[in-house]
Amino acid sequence: MKRSRRTKIIATLGPASDSPEMISKLFHAGADVFRLNMSHLPRERLPEKIEAIRAVEREAKRPIAILVDLQGPKLRVGAFAEGSAQLVPGASFTFDDNPEPGDVNRVYLPHPEILQAVEPGHSMLVDDGKLRLTVTEVSPGRCTTRVEVGGRISNRKGVSLPHTIVPLPAMTEKDHADLEAGLNAGADWIAVSFVQRPEDVAEVKKVVQGRALVMSKIEKPQALNRLEEILEISDGIMVARGDLGVEMPLEQVPGAQKRLTRGCRRLGKPVVIATQMLESMITAPVPTRAEVSDVATAVYEGADAVMTSAESASGAYPVEAIATMSRIAEQVEKDALYWSIISAQRSEPEHTAADAIAAAAHQMVGSLDLDAIMAWTHSGSTALRLSRARPNATVIALTPKRETARRLAMAWGTHPIVTKDASDVDDMAFRAAKFAVRENFAEIGDRIIIVAGVPFGTPGATNLIRIAFVTREHADRA
Repeated sequence: MKRSRRTKIIATLGPASDSPEMISKLFHAGADVFRLNMSHLPRERLPEKIEAIRAVEREAKRPIAILVDLQGPKLRVGAFAEGSAQLVPGASFTFDDNPEPGDVNRVYLPHPEILQAVEPGHSMLVDDGKLRLTVTEVSPGRCTTRVEVGGRISNRKGVSLPHTIVPLPAMTEKDHADLEAGLNAGADWIAVSFVQRPEDVAEVKKVVQGRALVMSKIEKPQALNRLEEILEISDGIMVARGDLGVEMPLEQVPGAQKRLTRGCRRLGKPVVIATQMLESMITAPVPTRAEVSDVATAVYEGADAVMTSAESASGAYPVEAIATMSRIAEQVEKDALYWSIISAQRSEPEHTAADAIAAAAHQMVGSLDLDAIMAWTHSGSTALRLSRARPNATVIALTPKRETARRLAMAWGTHPIVTKDASDVDDMAFRAAKFAVRENFAEIGDRIIIVAGVPFGTPGATNLIRIAFVTREHADRA
């Protein structure tokens, strides 16, 4: 099944879309990756959901990536004697370690790490930033704040700390259990929530042990302070603009998005733009013009994937949201400006044989006007290097490892195919040409580029590039 765009689409599953029939509809509408959000999905249902996706994969005969998104540590206030309290601007309000019900003057904060980490001048945001308070005094077991933006604060509302690095582990007990369940059920990607530092990612990777790839969700401004280290250790990045926009000024989020996108493109690691992309389609069959521009901007920047959240998880028009996102990406990629923007942001190749070959393949695509680069890959690194160059051709990744093919479904411009490894150079060329015809990327008389590593089956050994002609025999054998 050939997509007519290179940007990938991630669909979040939820009550509106988790039936096998709806998953199939979302895939055929354009979804390449399915996200399972462990903040809402009971762990016991995870194998069932993954199997439903795999059933669609078997029917479509195309690898589908599954992203299991860990909830991460949730910081919340305690309860109030009357269920809530009205905070007035200018008033003093205290967070403390006293579990007694709160009132208009104080509330229990069941997170001693916060009380130990905050300092005078730090901001505390409650209920997705609806209430804003500034810390004025800190003492053992309590911190006093001044209410800057007031409103009603009620039981168990979330707390955000944009200026404070809270020494919490990256994973809660729930996350550890969800992670093992996801790995055992066959997740391809694991998303780590509320990453603040590279150590948070390392903690997850230590558990994963290569059984999946790890994607860091950037939703806290503290992560931007150590961005290079986080990019280096992560396998991919998700720009989670919802929480990021709560904890930093909204006008700074677009710049952070561009910085993250370009950082990932430079390193050849998938980057996902997420949250509120087609928010109005939760209740409406068409998006706003601004939302269309938002999705288009991410595509113009060369993001690997764009993602729906509530639009496909709980909205009234999940299939329409995915189809709309697909049409936007297709149209942008047809725009004459698209390739000039993509090319202007292209990074220089690293001084390695694999990068030199990827750069050469990119140049050949332009010189010979080719539609496909056939990449024999074991670990996926060859295909990712080619994707990093953003060639004006589809990277058809031929791999003997099904898990590699599924992981590559996240990467820009890749079309993964599971097949046995090549036995020799002639077999490599013949079957590459055959698959190019079978997948409708080439016809008799066309030329294709083949990239591989010799000896075959050696991860990371990209050292060969070849041009081959598609013949009648390839078409007959396809």
